Amino acid sequence: MPDVFVVLAVNAAVVVALFAAAWAICVAMRDCTPVDSLWGLGMGLVAVSTFIQVGGGTERRAVLTALCVTWALRLGGYMLWRWRDHGPDGRYVRLLDKAKAERGWNYGYAALRLVFVLQMPLLFLVSLPVQLGQVAPQPAQLGAVGLAGAALAVFGLLFESVADWQLVRFKKDPANAGQVLDRGLWRYTRHPNYFGDACVWWGLWLVAAESRLGLLAVVGPIYLVYTLTRWSGVPTVEGRMRRRKPAYEDYMRRTSGFLPWPPKPPEAA
Repeated sequence: MPDVFVVLAVNAAVVVALFAAAWAICVAMRDCTPVDSLWGLGMGLVAVSTFIQVGGGTERRAVLTALCVTWALRLGGYMLWRWRDHGPDGRYVRLLDKAKAERGWNYGYAALRLVFVLQMPLLFLVSLPVQLGQVAPQPAQLGAVGLAGAALAVFGLLFESVADWQLVRFKKDPANAGQVLDRGLWRYTRHPNYFGDACVWWGLWLVAAESRLGLLAVVGPIYLVYTLTRWSGVPTVEGRMRRRKPAYEDYMRRTSGFLPWPPKPPEAA
């Protein structure tokens, strides 16, 4: 079995190198928005790095890597398209402008400290299932738990892909300006994209958990769900939506916050 600490150390170096290169590019452009695409692409790179280091060769390793890379390319590609289509993310603009005005930090230092250094360890932590899950060579084949995990990950990937497609179509229609998307998957949960993300990573953990070392990676999906629901996901999005769209308050009363569930009727909201 490969030395787990060597694998993790190499992957950490890969993540640092990726973020360092992205930081230099973003500082040159004076736009940190592309960092969002690294959340997906970086995890895919970590999965591939692990696969190469352990020598591949087993069904479990191949499934973990293939599912993670598919998810990474989908999410990373979508975030890059959104950046090119929408322009700079206002969150980063305000954050870095505030750092300059209140603390006197230059753009490069503020971007490094407030954006890149923060996201690197989070990416490494969340991606533990595709790291620890590949280190042990046995069991080589997927058992019942692993198959269930792979199915859950595929379901989550499709769920978040459909949700993002529905959101893009909604925003592209001028008639929907100022309105709240409450159709399709967005009828059953206010954050179908986040729910799909959680399904992907819980599914990958189930695949990894068929090895003893992979069981320890449970901290990854736990932290991801915490991040999505309590920190930078739901609170950030909903705070912005409530300020911009008065109808969002009613949407919140009617619609589940995370887990898909039939909406409440208007009279019971």
